[in-house]
Amino acid sequence: MGAVTSGLYNAIILYASFLWLLLVVGYYGCLGCLEDERVGLLNLKASINHPNGTALSSWGGDTIVADCCQWECVTCDNKTKRVIQLDLIYIRSIEGLGNWSLNASLLLPFHQLQILNLYGNELTGFQGLLRLKKLRVLNVEGNDLTTIPVLSALPSLKGRYLSKLEVLDLDDNGLMGSVPSIISTLNRLKSLSLGYNNLNDSLSIEGLCKLSDLEELDISHNGIDGNLPPCFNNLTSLRTLDLSGNNFNGTIPSSLFSSLKLLQYISLSHNSFEGSFDFTTLFNLSKLEVFDLGGDNKNLKVETENSTSQHPLFQLRTFRLSECVLNGESRVIPSFLSNQYELRIVDLRNNGIIGDIPTWLLVNNSKLESFSLSGNQLRGPLAFELNAKHADMSHFDISSNLIQGEIPPGIGSILLWLLDLSNNNLSGLLPQHLLRGCISLRFLILSNNNFDGNFPAESNLTSLSHLFLDNNSFSGKISRGLLKSSTLEMCYADRLLQTWELQLLDLSSNKLGMSIPPCFNLSNMMFLHLQSNELTGDIPNVLSRLTSLFILDLNDNKFWGTIPPWIGSLTSLRVLLLRGNELHGSIPLDLCRLRSIRMMDLSHNNFSGSIPPCLNNLTFGAQDGIFLTTAGSRFWVGSPLATYSYGSQISVFSLATEIHSGPSNEAEKVDFTTKWRFESYEGKVLPIMSGMDLSWNNLTGSIPPELGDLREIHSMNLSGNHLTGSIPETFSNLKAIESLDLSHNMLIGQIPPRMIELNNLTAFTVAYNDLSGKLPERNAQFATFEESSYEGNPLLCGLPLNRSCSPARAALKTPPANSDNEEKESWEVSFLWSFGGSFGVAFLGIIAFLYFNSYYRELLFYFIAKNLTFLRL
Repeated sequence: MGAVTSGLYNAIILYASFLWLLLVVGYYGCLGCLEDERVGLLNLKASINHPNGTALSSWGGDTIVADCCQWECVTCDNKTKRVIQLDLIYIRSIEGLGNWSLNASLLLPFHQLQILNLYGNELTGFQGLLRLKKLRVLNVEGNDLTTIPVLSALPSLKGRYLSKLEVLDLDDNGLMGSVPSIISTLNRLKSLSLGYNNLNDSLSIEGLCKLSDLEELDISHNGIDGNLPPCFNNLTSLRTLDLSGNNFNGTIPSSLFSSLKLLQYISLSHNSFEGSFDFTTLFNLSKLEVFDLGGDNKNLKVETENSTSQHPLFQLRTFRLSECVLNGESRVIPSFLSNQYELRIVDLRNNGIIGDIPTWLLVNNSKLESFSLSGNQLRGPLAFELNAKHADMSHFDISSNLIQGEIPPGIGSILLWLLDLSNNNLSGLLPQHLLRGCISLRFLILSNNNFDGNFPAESNLTSLSHLFLDNNSFSGKISRGLLKSSTLEMCYADRLLQTWELQLLDLSSNKLGMSIPPCFNLSNMMFLHLQSNELTGDIPNVLSRLTSLFILDLNDNKFWGTIPPWIGSLTSLRVLLLRGNELHGSIPLDLCRLRSIRMMDLSHNNFSGSIPPCLNNLTFGAQDGIFLTTAGSRFWVGSPLATYSYGSQISVFSLATEIHSGPSNEAEKVDFTTKWRFESYEGKVLPIMSGMDLSWNNLTGSIPPELGDLREIHSMNLSGNHLTGSIPETFSNLKAIESLDLSHNMLIGQIPPRMIELNNLTAFTVAYNDLSGKLPERNAQFATFEESSYEGNPLLCGLPLNRSCSPARAALKTPPANSDNEEKESWEVSFLWSFGGSFGVAFLGIIAFLYFNSYYRELLFYFIAKNLTFLRL
């Protein structure tokens, strides 16, 4: 009986356990993730959303899915239902919640977590240690870390936590100084990215050589200097090596890559290497796909023509070797390229290569996407044909060479994104196959050639955003053929087709000789250059539609009439250039509405009237933090390369294609006169330049004191007018002024003494006015101005003029009105005194002579006695 009872008891226990197991499996089978992990995720959500965020809305709540394995950004193991991956990308950044420090203890419930991605969350650090034994991938890229606190205590915990870490991405943070030595203890690490930080200790990177399993190493875009560590040769598992964007100098050791047989990607661009590098030492790297040595390498000699070398074992996808001394005196294009058939990107800019265009490169590589040979000395005609087999070609740049002839046929059969043929000797008409076939073309750059003829009648450039036809010999009318889109607009008897994408149009220095068509309607236009085209008539009202315009350049044409009132509606305008036309009338008050203006040139016209005081509303950059943010897009554009990028575990290593117009990365360019020179402002200088030029008009009246409020202006030119009155005292407030020209007016009075406080003033002239009084003290910048700055003002005195300001000198310089009479009387008195004195001296001399000479005395008396009788008769 006892045995039966005992057996029954055991059966009941077993049955109850079975039921409990069924309940547990059923419960978690329905709800998914474990309860402690579900609670952990809710706590983590609260931390991420602190103080008032609303992100991760699918996490928790009665009406939301209870299974946390189905929550956004969460991945669970299919069998165990444990959380194994958290992809918390840009959560806080999107919410705009600011900087954030993560308490590492919030991650303790996730014992099986393998991948933690915190990309772009404004993370400043971790509180405590990451006690995650299973973690393989840690991505904290794009945050605000200045140190790596999460790893700081690892030596004492070695073998317990993060011991399985294989991928560590610390890219794009604020890490400074040395590479943390603790990283070298992560001996299972296969992929490490430390790019885009502020690491600059070259010695500390040698510790990375201990990571013998490392396959991918990215330390690009830091400030690391010194020589390349020879110990990199020990990283025999390395497939990807990115050292670009640092300050490495010295030579590139030929032995560096000798044992790295698995290398597929090498980027050494934008460093300061020098000496010689034998490229043929890489010929044995059979897996090499990408070689990148771009940037300024003017002190680096690269040799690709070694007579003892065989053909390379690799088939490159990307070959970038630019701005170096290539192949010594021969300067030939690398011959090994004739055996490459998989190339996608070829960049050999600015190497001084001589010879003919290498047509065989195009024939052999039908998958080419980007082809750049700009800035060399290649000659001859474009004797090749791009055709439909180059379907992937998007960038074609052979600018700044010595190429002649016409644009070859067939180029319109490919979907180019950029075509740059500028700065050559090309001629002829714009071919129809180009203008009809390249429907994807966004950048068409044909500047500085010898193209001529009228603009084409038909075109299909519907995607064009930047058009450069300047400095050619085009003539005639800007017709519908050049600016086409799917929308037609009727305008009188002439149709002008529009493209809504066009952002930059440069037709300067041609021979258009006409007014702008009245149907010119490009709503997205940002940069319009039409200078030096003999354009006539009024400034056309059609330009009022260009409400996105940043730069309007109509310099050196023959426009007449007045500035139209709609000019004030172009509130995005940064640069307005109307110099050298025949405009007249007063300067309109509408210009005072252009509060974003930075450069305004109205010089060499016929404007009259006074200067509007409201021009002080033009802040000339004082409140404009961003200037022409899209101007750089012409020359540094994200590439639409579709077919090739080098895959990586931690990111995509891809070479963005650089967009150039000529051998240097010219940015948007503006011509402006300052410091008595006609300057071209471009690149990094353009955003910080500001100026106003009203010179050589017929302006009258006084200079408004309000112009002294332009505290951020760098250049002001009011010369060559008829301005009167004195120089405003407020000009001492122009703290940023570098060039001030008030010459050739009718200004009077004294130069304000406080102008010596203008410490940035380097060019100053008030020549040919009617100024008077003492010049400012020769202190600071005023000690550098010479006599020519003040010439033509006879009443000015003081250094550097050779005119003293003493009272006697001043009296002499300013005689009274009756000075002529006094001068005459003074002369008569002086003459009488002189005559009387001379007569007295002569008389006394005769008396003395007769007294001492008796003979002549007797003779004189005899003469007198004899003639006295005669006189009496």
